[in-house]
Amino acid sequence: MSDLLTLLGVGAPVAALGGGGAYLRVKHPAAFWCTAGLPLSTARLLGSYGSTMESCGLTVPPSRLRALLVHAATRREVRPVPPRRGLIRPTSTGMRIRLRLAAGQEPADVAASAERLRHAWGVHAVYVSEIKPGVVELRLVGFDVLRKVRMPRKVEGGFLKVPVALREDATAYVRDYRAVPHQLTLGATLSGKSMFLRHLVAGLAPQPVALVGIDCKRGVELAPFAPRLSALATDSGQAAELLPVLVRLMEERYDLIKARQGIAPDTLDADITSDVWGLPESERPVPVVVFVDEVAELFLVATRKDEERRDEMVTQLIRLAQLGRAAGIYLEVCGQRFGAELGKGATMLRAQLTGRVCHRVNDEASAKMALGDIAPEAVLAACGIAPERPGLAVAGDTSGGWSRIRTPYLSLTDAAAVCAASAHLVPDVPALDRFRPVVPTGAPGPSIPLVKTLPVTG
Repeated sequence: MSDLLTLLGVGAPVAALGGGGAYLRVKHPAAFWCTAGLPLSTARLLGSYGSTMESCGLTVPPSRLRALLVHAATRREVRPVPPRRGLIRPTSTGMRIRLRLAAGQEPADVAASAERLRHAWGVHAVYVSEIKPGVVELRLVGFDVLRKVRMPRKVEGGFLKVPVALREDATAYVRDYRAVPHQLTLGATLSGKSMFLRHLVAGLAPQPVALVGIDCKRGVELAPFAPRLSALATDSGQAAELLPVLVRLMEERYDLIKARQGIAPDTLDADITSDVWGLPESERPVPVVVFVDEVAELFLVATRKDEERRDEMVTQLIRLAQLGRAAGIYLEVCGQRFGAELGKGATMLRAQLTGRVCHRVNDEASAKMALGDIAPEAVLAACGIAPERPGLAVAGDTSGGWSRIRTPYLSLTDAAAVCAASAHLVPDVPALDRFRPVVPTGAPGPSIPLVKTLPVTG
């Protein structure tokens, strides 16, 4: 009887500790990683590093001098040596370690064994990146960082850069308009596409940038940001008037570049290789970011007259996508579907949009529209996004690289407040004055539809 009581007395704290650890791991994975996951994974890595590398085929025969010294000193068999390991640097989401590759090895060899290393060391994922020739960095992620999104404390920002989401390797996904001037963002209803757009607008609002909105859903997505917008079109008719103005603005900026560089006025735009960033800061025009929400609405036609207007708008969008970057005009095109079935010019416009972000879509064809022409293997990843994970997306570009990202929750009220506080930063662009939205004085704060307030981090 006393033995049973003793066993119960010891077992109760152990069970409570195990239950507390399980609760912490599910509800607070970051805290569990820092208290238990990191020490356990570090011990596994240190204890099995050599054998794991050997089983993964990442060891090489030792040098002849090393083999002679070991044999002379110990008289034992000389085993293959793994890549030389650097210090383990723990992080709040995992750990990082650098490896110096042996002669004959390449980063692809280590990347091919990432799944094996993940299981051997008990972590959620392993990512491999090249630091310099002969040196790679293993980024070990201890838990699923996309289940509950928390952006890193230190994020590389800057002019025309917006940290908009978290990558699956726990680094920030930064939308850099200088590096990727135009982007296509697709997603079905409640997929998180609007949240992605909301982060972009709120991130650009405090910067010296002109923001232009084309929202053919009567402005329900972009109207709350009206205090910070330089122009807003809420239907296809207004968009048909706004787009030619943007094209003329682009042409005027090309004329400015020609005049500054002494180029003849009759020189073709295609023959100019410079851009507005080569102008002195005092003469440089302000950048313009154009947000197009539900781009398919610009392609829909009911009559032949609408068809002619559609063709003109599409032609102007294509011109902005082809030539706008050098003039400091950038496109952010959003929609639920985007492909050849929309009509003439759709495929040509899509080809000019370098960046691609695909949220949950309703069919595989939609994912292929966004990613099939740049990263075919990313299509399956986009099709596997679950409805209960809004904000999760696959981001890629024309380099062929892609990764999973997830946007943190940002309420419409908070985003609108950022725009209202930055209203004084609206730049002076006379060509857009007649399209500037009217903001009533003392208007109540924007109401938030319930379907748009579902948290995307849970």
